[in-house]
Amino acid sequence: MAQPGEGEKIHPETRQDVSNGERDSEKGGRENGQYTQVDPAIASRIAASVDDFMRLVNEANEANDRERDMKLSHAFKVYPKAIAWSMILSSCLIMEGFGTAVVGSYVSYPPFRDRFGTQAPNGDYQIPADWQNGISGATNVGEIIGLQIAGVLCERWGYRWTIISALVAVTGFIFFPFFANSLTVFLVGELFQGMAWGVFQTMTVAYAAEVCPVPLRHYLTSYINLCWIIGQFISGGVLYALQGRLDEWGYKIPFSLQWVWPIPIAIGTYLAPESPWWYVRHNQKERAEASLKRLARSSGFSQRDADAAMALMVYTDEMEKQVSEGTKYWDCFKGIDLRRTEIVCFIWLAQTMSGTAVGGLSAYFFQQAGISDSDSFKLSWGQNALNFVGTVASWFILNRIGRKTLVLGGMIFMFILLLITGFMGIHVPPSTAESWTAGTMVIILSTTANFSIGPVVYTIVSEIPSTRLRAKSIILARNAYNAINIAFINVVSYRQLNPAEWNWGPKAAFFWAGTNAIFTAWIFFRLPETQGRTYAELDILFENKVPARKFASTKIETLVEGTEGAQKEQADRITTNVTHAEVS
Repeated sequence: MAQPGEGEKIHPETRQDVSNGERDSEKGGRENGQYTQVDPAIASRIAASVDDFMRLVNEANEANDRERDMKLSHAFKVYPKAIAWSMILSSCLIMEGFGTAVVGSYVSYPPFRDRFGTQAPNGDYQIPADWQNGISGATNVGEIIGLQIAGVLCERWGYRWTIISALVAVTGFIFFPFFANSLTVFLVGELFQGMAWGVFQTMTVAYAAEVCPVPLRHYLTSYINLCWIIGQFISGGVLYALQGRLDEWGYKIPFSLQWVWPIPIAIGTYLAPESPWWYVRHNQKERAEASLKRLARSSGFSQRDADAAMALMVYTDEMEKQVSEGTKYWDCFKGIDLRRTEIVCFIWLAQTMSGTAVGGLSAYFFQQAGISDSDSFKLSWGQNALNFVGTVASWFILNRIGRKTLVLGGMIFMFILLLITGFMGIHVPPSTAESWTAGTMVIILSTTANFSIGPVVYTIVSEIPSTRLRAKSIILARNAYNAINIAFINVVSYRQLNPAEWNWGPKAAFFWAGTNAIFTAWIFFRLPETQGRTYAELDILFENKVPARKFASTKIETLVEGTEGAQKEQADRITTNVTHAEVS
């Protein structure tokens, strides 16, 4: 019986490596561990659908090796234009971060509370909890609608024109909250704005994931989280500067500032190249190659590199079509794509259930913990600055320890901070020291989230889906996030802190420590490590059903392995066809 490595096909395609001298000489000296390859049956089907499979797979393997082994310095040198274009489109999230932070802060903002609030038992004016839930829920419902619309439009128009249409729409939607004379009109305005924001949440992530090589992927995708923070930081500064203004312009000016963003972002988006992956999925290969060349510097990206990159995209697309032909929402729940959909949905649920709800209402939390309005907005503004530092710091460590380790470590540390915060609320009313301790813990909690699960979730949700279902998978994941916010978090979090409702104060952190623990366990058992993998390699790992705990250690030496039989089959078909042609 032939031994592994002596020419025999090994089934299943995921195997344990056997370290013997003959295997090492033939396979290049693998280390002990698990390795896998493309399913030969899938390779055969690809070979039957393309003209020159041997050339395609070898060029794809060349590009795969180039991406996987590319140094970060080389990526920055060759792809500065890809970085710039991605940053321009991602700046939509600065506008969204500003808008959502303004809305979230208005429940604690004196001019807005005095205009639209009702008097609570403690004598302060408060926005009723039902309206707080309704306004936040309207935003989330709008985002769900916008996300679903984006999934349809991007298939027809591409990422750029979908984003431009949302920018035009949001310019008009801002008029609703600006001229609102009641909470009803304000709620309707947030519903419509949420529709545009939903488009930005998906298209920017998908675009960032598709225009850069592997070494830059986590920088450009996690930069989206940084855009949120920049928007929130600007919002905090504006609200702090205007909190002493008690007339209607105290809350109208922040909304009017949203009109600054759409036109310059729309111009930049119009000038940007479309994703080359989008062109490949729509069989527009010439445009895909032109887009590739616009994303890279010509001095570091030769025609050979362009041909190889095109081959890798085509090969990956063909491989995914052989596994799952469809690109509908329902296809995200079929076969191996069901596991990928579970991961992207649950990791985004983990982000919002990790305890970040406390940090998201920080100014309101500080006030209910006994800190003054002025100090609450100062702390909230400082919190955004620390969040910025946390996200940037994650860039320097993510490649060293991996996505899963950083997320898991962050969740565990946040669990500890939530427990400390909860204990600060046991004594009622809390002392000044306890109030400030709770406030400090919330700031550290938010910084930790934006060092770990906050930015990394954008990288994970962009890497896990297949390239053909990426946009729709991200939409489903973000809609899971929005749905849990509507049905649970918005209902619970405001009532926990509102003195006219449950009035838990800092003790609310105990509740979020419990939800954090549940999702920390899920991350430990179900989240795979995707660091350093090309999309073709991720497809192979999922197709071969590699367990999450073995993703990091499983090796894929080349894309050629597993295709030898398919190459021979195509060569035989060509020979047969030539022979028949000569005979006839």
